Amino acid sequence: MFDVISIASRNLLRYRRRTMLTLLLIVIGMVAVLLFIAVAGSFRSMMVGQITDSVLGHLQVHRKGYVASIDNLPLNLNLKPPMVAKVEDALKANPAVETWSPRVKFGGMFSNFAETTSIRVNGIDPAREAATTPLLPGRMIEGEKAGALIGRGQIVIPQLLARGMKTKVGDTVVVVATNRDGSVNGKTFVVRGILESVTGPGGRDGYVHIDDARELLRMNEAEVSEIAVRLKDFSRLDRSAGQIKAALEGVSNKEGKPVLETHTWADLSPFANLAKMIDLMTLFIKVVLVSIVLVSVMNVMIMAVFERIREIGTIAAIGTPPSRILSLFLAEGLMLGLVGTVAGTLLSLVAIFGINLWSPTFNFGMQQNLVMAPTIAGGDVLTIAALVVVVAVVASLQPAWKASRMDPISALRHV
Repeated sequence: MFDVISIASRNLLRYRRRTMLTLLLIVIGMVAVLLFIAVAGSFRSMMVGQITDSVLGHLQVHRKGYVASIDNLPLNLNLKPPMVAKVEDALKANPAVETWSPRVKFGGMFSNFAETTSIRVNGIDPAREAATTPLLPGRMIEGEKAGALIGRGQIVIPQLLARGMKTKVGDTVVVVATNRDGSVNGKTFVVRGILESVTGPGGRDGYVHIDDARELLRMNEAEVSEIAVRLKDFSRLDRSAGQIKAALEGVSNKEGKPVLETHTWADLSPFANLAKMIDLMTLFIKVVLVSIVLVSVMNVMIMAVFERIREIGTIAAIGTPPSRILSLFLAEGLMLGLVGTVAGTLLSLVAIFGINLWSPTFNFGMQQNLVMAPTIAGGDVLTIAALVVVVAVVASLQPAWKASRMDPISALRHV
């Protein structure tokens, strides 16, 4: 085996320029793929983190049919206290759940007593909401950041409304809403702070205390529109969501049909399509890498067989078995793959380290100066490295097979 590798190495060094060009192509492909995975993965994680940790939570539980009509924020599809109790029991029993936050959501009219506009109101428990969406307090661009996010009689409004209505922190405003029965009620609030939107300038979500929301909507019971859930390990989202969904299937109506639905952040946010696009681009880049390695190594091996026909005939004539000839050429492909993989991986890791030292920043939506910190998992590196080596060997197979099946006499006559 060592003799085969030694001979393969010498054969590659006989044609140094061609070998170096082939290795350069493999290295460039490796660096491009690993850098793209690291940078795109960093952007994807940052984007998802901003959405889940600022607004949505990792997943949410709703009454069946609520999400289908969520644009209307229907109050008739709220969770009743018995349902809420069953959901909380299921969440408490799941070790993957870190915390959760009940919310009351409704549409209303926001007025500063001079102008009026629409607003989406989120009634929250301040402490539980801050634990479930830990980046929410950091979105406060005006107002006191210390202490609870919000108190009774206070409202936090989005930057869009504050600018359009010329409303400042400390101003008194009124929110008017229609309850489930169709009656209209209003309540005055003091502006506690102004929030920067995480999804762009169109955000119209304001926050009030959950007890104020229930009072404004004249709720006789502690109803909840949705329950946002935060997991201990986001990487196990699909598995945990499946467990929670299975645990809640037993909650049914009089007809025996399930009345609760579980949705992950990807089911609720249009940015999930962007995340899928990043995954698709990553797959495309991997395909390009496979193509580069396949074409470059196959080209080298075909040329090697063509230029060494008489040499192949000679070693075949002196009794070298076809399997030995086959292994010689496969070893050359293996050496190209291994050397290119090692060099490409080292250069990629150095480049990733350099980007982290550089700490480039970019803006996402209304979030400013987000620092890019690309990382790559060891499993991704090993997967790409194994893929390159396997493709290099596979690309060598056809030329190696052709060389091993040459007729010695015909090969020796080749000019």
